Amino acid sequence: MDGTLVDTEPIWIECEGELVAEYGGVWSSDDAHSIVGFDLIDAANVLRDRGGVPLDPIDIVEHLLDCVISRIRSTVPWRPGAAELLADCRRESIPTGLVTMSWRRFAEAVLESAPPDSFHTLVTGDEVSRGKPDPEPYLVAAEALGVEPSECIAIEDSPTGVAAALGAGCLTVGVPHVVPLEEMPGLTIIETLEGLGVEELEALVA
Repeated sequence: MDGTLVDTEPIWIECEGELVAEYGGVWSSDDAHSIVGFDLIDAANVLRDRGGVPLDPIDIVEHLLDCVISRIRSTVPWRPGAAELLADCRRESIPTGLVTMSWRRFAEAVLESAPPDSFHTLVTGDEVSRGKPDPEPYLVAAEALGVEPSECIAIEDSPTGVAAALGAGCLTVGVPHVVPLEEMPGLTIIETLEGLGVEELEALVA
């Protein structure tokens, strides 16, 4: 979701920096980029250990969620082509799942701006036992959709997400945004989703 469907990564980074600064720490660009795509508890552990935030990880996550949700209430910044591709999937009756390491209350806040029934299933970081880069979130989504992971096309923007999708056996398309992606077997990297419909997406991974 973050960085692929909507452009919320800069907001997360801003909120992380403000939290670390509140406790007298320094949060560099490298620090912020190192946890893009992480499970939120894993990210919170880094903020505590490296950023010096003296709170329990779950309290760090709740603080960040409050901060980010408050800033997207006025407008949700969709990534180029994402809403259009999602609409094309609906027109073609293709089941879709949203697999995010954000927690459900944030994912639902984002989806308030999406057309109803945009996704057939939603898998969030607070509802799996192992977050990305573990393949569990994608395996859970595929099972909920009633398909094999090898029949799914996963779209990701982070190395962590790509690792999870590939590990689950999904056909994987990378659209780098905040952090770069490295070429690897099974991964198709493109610059943007803009102008990409279902037909073009299927051709990419054929």
